[in-house]
Parts: sequence; C-alpha cells; structure tokens
Amino acid sequence: MAQKLVEDLIQAGVHFGHRASRWNPKMAPYIYARKNLIHIIDIRETIRGLLRAKKYLTQVAANSGIILFVGTKRQASETIERESLRAKMPFVSERWLGGTLTNFRTIRSRLSRLEELETLRTSDAIDRYSKKRQSALNREYRKMYRNLNGMRTMNRLPQCLVIVDPNKEKNAITEARTLGITTIALIDTDCNPDLVDLPIPGNDDSIRSIELIVRQLANASLEGVVSVAAAEKQEAPEEPSKSEGNTGANGAQESVEESAEPTPAGELG
Repeated sequence: MAQKLVEDLIQAGVHFGHRASRWNPKMAPYIYARKNLIHIIDIRETIRGLLRAKKYLTQVAANSGIILFVGTKRQASETIERESLRAKMPFVSERWLGGTLTNFRTIRSRLSRLEELETLRTSDAIDRYSKKRQSALNREYRKMYRNLNGMRTMNRLPQCLVIVDPNKEKNAITEARTLGITTIALIDTDCNPDLVDLPIPGNDDSIRSIELIVRQLANASLEGVVSVAAAEKQEAPEEPSKSEGNTGANGAQESVEESAEPTPAGELG
C-alpha cells in the first residue's frame, strides 16, 4: 500500500515545488534537492505528514467533530467541494468571508437569511414584489449561495480545518489560530510551515496533486464517520419480537394453571 501511495504521489507531481528564488527558508527540512532552479520536495516528508493528518482526521470524525475543508484558489475549489460533500463535511470553495470563525454567530444569521430567500423564491410570494425588487433579491440570493452554501451543515465551530495553500487562505489560518482550532494544510515551498499544526509538504498548484491529497484526507474523514454509524448500530438495543413476547406470556399462564391443579385425595394421607 505504501509503495502504491508513493507511485501515485510521484505521478501526480506532488514532489514539484516552486522556483528556488521564491522559497521560504523554513521549508528547508522538507526539501530533498534543487533541479533546474526548482525545488524538489521530499516524498518521505509528504507521506509522513499525510499519514499523521489522516490519523488525526479519523479521530476527529469518530468523535463527531466537524472538519471544514477550505480551498478557494481556482485549482482547488472544485475538488474541495466534491470531496467534502462525499465526506459529509462543510466547505468553503469560493471566498473566505472575514469572521467566518471569529464572528460565527453573524455567519449563522446570514445562513438563516439564505434559507428565507430560498423559501421566498420557491413560493409565489416573490411575485408580489416589483421587478426591480425581485432582481435585487435574486442577486442577493446568488451571492449568499455562492459564499455560504457549503457551510449549511456547520451548526457549531469546526474542530479542524483542512486547507490548500496557507498563503492564499491566510485569513482562515489567522482565525483558526486565534480560536485554537487545529489546521491541516497542503503547503508548497513558498509557505511558512510554522503557521500550520499538521503540514503536508507538496505541490499546491497542480490539480492532480490537490485531488490526490484532498481525496486521501476525505477518505480518512469518511472512515471516522462510518465508524460512528457502526458503533451506534451495535449499541442500539434489540427489541423482543411480538411472537417471543406472546410465547413468554403463554408459558407463564400455563405454569400458573399447573400449580393451581388440585392434589388427589389419595395422596394426602
């Protein structure tokens, strides 16, 4: 399995970093070599970071924790949305709104407004407004849907953030660090690994690289969710069937009747 993972990582180009002139010196422990002015990331460090992150995500999901997937760059947005939906977790794939975590109460109120607009659009009530007002409401709905739709199921703060490119999502990193929320991130050679709790060194610009890493993390999250469902199913008490209950009642009645039978007179002496 490990050999297969290494082959997949190499084929996806996870080991290709940025140009050497753009590197962050703090990424030195994760760099294997430099070739043609491009840094080559150590695959062993990538696997080590990926396995740590997967183990942690499985534990979070198994404890019914929320994992928020974040990736707003063009190469990552589609993958983030697809894999987070498969893992049954919230996501941000278009734009990180300031205060998404630190001002979560306001975000929840905007989600209520989004549901209100959806109800208005699906009913005939919107026809009562003028054409200009309808246009404004539809514009508001499209904007809110684009920015907030992925967080509909997030009824509380997440326990962990999965991020693609911390340089692009620096606001998300800052808010998570302020609230003490664990961060897992795919970091390239131009990033600062000290800002991330569980860094995964790798190419954060290649679509194939992002797809592979995010898919692995989503699988780990899904394993935790499935384990919770299996545990709940085992703990559910089995109700006795109706026929078994009737049999028990009939048996009790028969035993009472037998004990009530009179003793023959000849046996009394």
